[in-house]
Amino acid sequence: MQRVTRFLNEHPNWAALALGVASCVGFPPLGLWPVGLAGVAGLAWLVWRSAGWRQAAWRGWLFGVAHFTAVDNWIATAFTYQSEMPAALGWIAVPLLALYLALYPAIAAGLARAIAGREGKVWSFAFAFGGTWILGEWLRSWVFTGYAWGPLSMLALGPASRTGMAALLPYTGTYALSGLLVTLMAALATLVSRRSWLPLGLISGLLVLGMYWPAVEPREGTLPLTLVQPDIRQEVLDDPSNYETQFLRLARLSAAQERTERRLVLWPESSVPDYLRPGYPQRYYTRMTAAGDPDFARYRIGRTVGEGGLLLTGAVDLEIGEANGVERAVGAYNSITPIFSDGTLGPRYAKAHLVPYGEYLPMRALLEPLGATRLVAGSIDFIPGPGPQTFDFGAWGKAGMQICYEIVFSGEVVDPVQRPDYIFNPSNDGWFGSWGPPQHLAQARMRAIEEGLPVLRSTTTGISAVIDARGVVRHSIGMRREGRIDTRVPPPLPATPFARLGHWLTLIWGVGLLAAAAVASHMARR
Repeated sequence: MQRVTRFLNEHPNWAALALGVASCVGFPPLGLWPVGLAGVAGLAWLVWRSAGWRQAAWRGWLFGVAHFTAVDNWIATAFTYQSEMPAALGWIAVPLLALYLALYPAIAAGLARAIAGREGKVWSFAFAFGGTWILGEWLRSWVFTGYAWGPLSMLALGPASRTGMAALLPYTGTYALSGLLVTLMAALATLVSRRSWLPLGLISGLLVLGMYWPAVEPREGTLPLTLVQPDIRQEVLDDPSNYETQFLRLARLSAAQERTERRLVLWPESSVPDYLRPGYPQRYYTRMTAAGDPDFARYRIGRTVGEGGLLLTGAVDLEIGEANGVERAVGAYNSITPIFSDGTLGPRYAKAHLVPYGEYLPMRALLEPLGATRLVAGSIDFIPGPGPQTFDFGAWGKAGMQICYEIVFSGEVVDPVQRPDYIFNPSNDGWFGSWGPPQHLAQARMRAIEEGLPVLRSTTTGISAVIDARGVVRHSIGMRREGRIDTRVPPPLPATPFARLGHWLTLIWGVGLLAAAAVASHMARR
């Protein structure tokens, strides 16, 4: 312990970088949560021992640069699946993004040090750091359209069979739970330095008990479900010569194994290349199907689902406009399309949280002449949808929908007016290497716990899963495997406090911790 303390004191900048990497070791796929929490405790020590708020902010920024570079390393893999820019650019883009994201830990650290004042006010600093961390993560989720990936509360999520301390999410929300972890780690770090063994043992015991708290036995649902993972790799996904083979694989995996009056079938994002809606110029249909006929495309998909079936699948819809007197596509929608067994279409859900540089090119007029382009094939940008919606499919239940990384935005996944029975989260995680998919699954589990709703994930290459309303993975298909899951949709729980209050609850926790810091500071002066 003395060697660790000496290193922190003598090399604080290098220590901040090392602790940023250590903190992400607790995230999936490694999941070494004690190491991750130790990294957060080390950061708290460095901030607490800073000479002032500027030095504290600097150390928080260094921590953030290393943390976000390590956590988001999967983004670099996406650059290998396009030909317009050098693939090596991905390894430049990740740390550049981290330079920006690190501002939020810097803000949290600087504010906490300023609020707590001199070094001796241990609990004032711990509460202040928790409160400012909540503020930082909340801001990060929406400033400049938001980047909510990788909240610190992912460290609280247990393995697939139990929820760990993430069981608190219904009462805190994601960002407030991050703040509570920071509070505990700040207290732990200062207690270690003071050798206060009794409170140190109590906090450590609570952490271990929370992480290994057993899961509640599942309740059985009633709606039959077939969830498909076709294992269509990214390098062949957009190759027209493979479209028919891909459809036949999806059809084979989706065939009914027994006769039922109703069945929900789920396909992933990017699984249907056909344009399914009528009204486009014929040339767009001809490019995508041999028959050049959307009616035929819908008919054969309906036959695949079978009588009593409803398919929810990822698809692309077009926005048709006119340019120079010619009808052409002026935009597109990354959508979920419902298809009934007779080939009729249900209402479309369009993705609202689009990925910059993936689904649209920001400042296109400025960046395109400089050679910048989207990572996803195509020259037109996607158009954002209206946000969370619930679709009532009668016998097939009320479906909420979130496409791909939309599921990581805490408090933005459910229609507040009409609560669904489940959330369908189709995704194409084939872009994102070996680190992205398990982190994506973990954040989908957190949404399930927060909202008290099951989340159903169908992905192209994994990890696909049926997650119950307490965040336990009941069924899954691993990465780079073809398969299907036949089960029943888990039932929802009553609306949680977070589902009812949203980020008002987040702000209540943040203000509460800052008020506790003020009280602790006042008591320390007496």
